[in-house]
Amino acid sequence: MGRTLVELYYDVISPYSWLAFEVLCRYRHIWNIDLRFRPAFLGGIMQQTGNKPPGMLPKRGEYILKDMKRMAKYYQVPVHMSANDFQRIIGTSSLTAMRFITAMDMTNPQYLEPLSREFWMRFWSQHEDISQPEDILAVARQAGLSAELSQKTLEMISSSTVKDRLKETTAEAVKHGAFGMPAVVAHYDGKPHLFFGSDRLELLGSVIGEKWLGPVPSPKL
Repeated sequence: MGRTLVELYYDVISPYSWLAFEVLCRYRHIWNIDLRFRPAFLGGIMQQTGNKPPGMLPKRGEYILKDMKRMAKYYQVPVHMSANDFQRIIGTSSLTAMRFITAMDMTNPQYLEPLSREFWMRFWSQHEDISQPEDILAVARQAGLSAELSQKTLEMISSSTVKDRLKETTAEAVKHGAFGMPAVVAHYDGKPHLFFGSDRLELLGSVIGEKWLGPVPSPKL
C-alpha cells in the first residue's frame, strides 16, 4: 500500500483548524500518510456555501466556549477563547494573513508549518491582531523568517498570482464538499473522503486503515 494523501484545508481565524493541524502534525510520522497543508479562506467558503458563523446563534456560542476549553485541554493546544472572541472574529479579516501564508507556500514552503502555527498563537493564545501588515511581519519574525524574506513575501500578497492561488484552493475545498473549517480530505481507495472538524480524526484513521492513538500519540521509536 502506498501512502495516503491527506490534505488539511484551514484558515488561521479558525481555532478548530488549529486543533486539527497540531494533531495531524503528530500523526504524520505515525500513520502512513503524506500530509499536505492547504491554506484557504474561510470567509470565501462561508459566502459560497451560505454558512453562518456558529457564534451568531447565542446558545451555540455558549456551548462553543465550554467545548473549546475542553478541546484545548484534550488536544493540548493553547487555544484561549472568551465570550468577546465571537465579535473579534467577525471584526477581523484573515484575508491578508491567508494571502501571506499562501505566498509563503508558493515560494518557501518549508516555513508554512511554523508560520501558520505562529498566526494561531498570536490570535488565539495572545489575543493580538493578525490583519495589519505590522502584525503579519511580527508573526513572520516569531516563525523565524528574516526581515528581508518577510517583506518580500508581504509585497507578493497584492499580486494576481497569489490572489488566484488562494481563490483556487478555497474553491477546491468547496468542490470537495467543505462548508467550514477545518476540512480534511483523505485521498483513499481512488476517491476523496471529506471529514469536517477536528473531532473526526479518529474516524479518518478508521477509513484509511490506521489506528487512532489519542490526541497526543507517542512517536514511533
